[in-house]
Amino acid sequence: MKLVKNENDKNKENISDKEAQEAFVKILKWIGEDPSREGLLETPKRVMKAFKEYFKGYHEDPKVVLDKTFGDVEGYSDMVVQKNISVQSHCEHHMAPIIGIAHVAYIPNQRVVGLSKIARVVEVFSKRLQTQERLTVQIANTLMESLDAKGVAVTIDSTHQCMTMRGIKKEQATTVTNFYLGQFKDDLSFQNRYLRFIAK
Repeated sequence: MKLVKNENDKNKENISDKEAQEAFVKILKWIGEDPSREGLLETPKRVMKAFKEYFKGYHEDPKVVLDKTFGDVEGYSDMVVQKNISVQSHCEHHMAPIIGIAHVAYIPNQRVVGLSKIARVVEVFSKRLQTQERLTVQIANTLMESLDAKGVAVTIDSTHQCMTMRGIKKEQATTVTNFYLGQFKDDLSFQNRYLRFIAK
């Protein structure tokens, strides 16, 4: 995966791994723990490494993922639907996990992309602090633009732990977002077919 530099990186403070670990030591103290006890000695380092994994999407470019497409599809022009793509993200308001699934469809314009690349685009945007609404739109816009698709549809169904583990604590609540572009937005027959596919 190609690492990309955000245009705003030059304005960001360069925080070292050591500084990040020290920050987690302070958080452990703040919650009332003793960072020097045996079970927590390696915790700041482990959390720092985990955060690198949780938020690796900031260092990946979803458009690069979609660079390679294939034209040898015997004229296939109907929608391509990929269902049940796992979503593991974090909300930007409480940094609590967002866990769910995404369904993605696109209508190719002569060329298609490898199926794993669709899931990879979902992964890149998920591994950032997010709102579900923005995540849904980002995935759709990137696929539409990068593939020059005739249409794109994205649905995300997820549980927000900022709502199930704190605050209102509604454990069974789920959130569904949909976003349509191109033929999926303009032609309800495409939208309805897509919704039937993902309901199966």
